[in-house]
Order: sequence, then structure tokens, then C-alpha cells
Amino acid sequence: MGTSWIEVIYWVSTITGGTLFILRTVLLLFGGGLGDHTLDAGLDIPHSTDFDLSGDIHTDIHMDIEADHAEAYASFKLLSLQGLTAFFMMFGLVGLALTKANLPVLVTVLGAGAAGLITVSIVSVLFSQMKRLQSDGTIRISNAIGEAGTVYLTIPPKGSGQVQVVVQGTLKIFDAISSKKTRLATGDKVKIIDVADGNTLIVEKVQNL
Repeated sequence: MGTSWIEVIYWVSTITGGTLFILRTVLLLFGGGLGDHTLDAGLDIPHSTDFDLSGDIHTDIHMDIEADHAEAYASFKLLSLQGLTAFFMMFGLVGLALTKANLPVLVTVLGAGAAGLITVSIVSVLFSQMKRLQSDGTIRISNAIGEAGTVYLTIPPKGSGQVQVVVQGTLKIFDAISSKKTRLATGDKVKIIDVADGNTLIVEKVQNL
């Protein structure tokens, strides 16, 4: 008995969807996360270190909105592609199994379609959990504002050095400049008051009591 046309469709769906699903899953797990590196590079919006309060508020809000929209779009795109490949993979597998059971073509199509939709739902839940775990571990430099830190590498009056500061429970080292254009020596206690150029802290010395 030869292969029917519906079996050919199921085989194509299984091979194509399964191959793409496995490749995308491997890239997702070992290729650098859910696409955040691309977003970070594209959303680094420089602004002047000479700032005023209204300018800072406007810039921060604008950057946050743009980042949220771009991240949501990237997540939706990735989920759609991953869900589509998962659907065709399971559609083909279940369709083949039902065909081997000598069920009518309509029944195999309905069963395969239902299995594909269920798989998409499962992938969506898993994707959301992975995204949540990744977001929980992301260090946002803006969270350093208002925190106390220590100068790690001397900050010259007209240049940048480095400071140590605890952000989200983790001790991190960031580039930093002095808000008052004064020299800050290694070991000086400072307070982070703002962020410049996306990844450089603006600090001021904390006077010892």
C-alpha cells in the first residue's frame, strides 16, 4: 500500500517543523537568551552629562517606553516563530499516528490540529516562565540611583573612573564620573545620583560625618 497524500503532508510537517523547533530551542538555550543583547545594543540612547531635572525625567521615561515596546515585540516575534514550528511538528506526528490507526482523514486532521494547538499553549507557558526567570536576573543600571558606593578606580575631574555599588543584591563595578567635576580617590564613599550615556554612573562624594 503506497503513501497517501495526507501522510505526505504529515511527514513534511513533522520533518520541517521538528527540525526548526529543535534548532530554535538549541539556539534559545545556548545562543544567548531571548534576544535581550540585541535590544540592549539598539536602545543605548546617549544624552548629555550636563542635565536638568525635567530633561532627565523626559529621557528616562522615553527610554523606558521604547525599551518596553521593543522587548515586548521581540518576545512576541520569538514566541510566534517557536509556537509555529511546535504546531507543525506536533501536527505531523499526531497526524501520522492517527493515520496508522486507519482513522478517517477528517478525524486525523482534527486530532492533529488539536494536538498542535495544545503544544503551542504549552510552549507559550514555558516561554513565559523562561522570560520571567531571565528578567529577574537582569541587572538594571538605573536601579543604582540613590545607592551608596565606593570608588574602585580613581575618578579624575574631567574623565571617568569606576565605582563599586550593590545593585539588586549584587556587588557590581560600573564606570562613573563626578557630578561636580572633582577628583574622587579610590576608597571614597559616594552616592549615585544619575546615569549618563546609558552605562556610566554620575556620582557625588559623601561627606564623612
